[in-house]
Amino acid sequence: MRIKRAVNATKKRRKIMKMAKGYYAGKHSLYRVAKQQFLKSGVYAYIGRKQKKRDFRKLWIARINAGARLNGMSYSTLMHGLKLAGIDLNRKVLSEIAISDPKSFAALCESAKKALA
Repeated sequence: MRIKRAVNATKKRRKIMKMAKGYYAGKHSLYRVAKQQFLKSGVYAYIGRKQKKRDFRKLWIARINAGARLNGMSYSTLMHGLKLAGIDLNRKVLSEIAISDPKSFAALCESAKKALA
């Protein structure tokens, strides 16, 4: 006796269509197109998760550089000076300090300058 796939095929299609809600035009209502778009969307999401890390790092560096230039240094000299001074703060924390507490950031810049001299 052969096995009929009706229930399983319907479940599979329903799952894809549920995931494709909100897509533009036929991509949310036509199964074949929705399936292709769903797979492509997964690729975009994967790439986006990698790009997010890059984008945040760029933002943090830009903020640190702006704070460093206010204190008469460039980003690279600040980071080198902090490393020589033995101050291990990551870029995320440094950017938050540069925004929220400029006095503390100025103190960090001074300790970096002393380590460089």
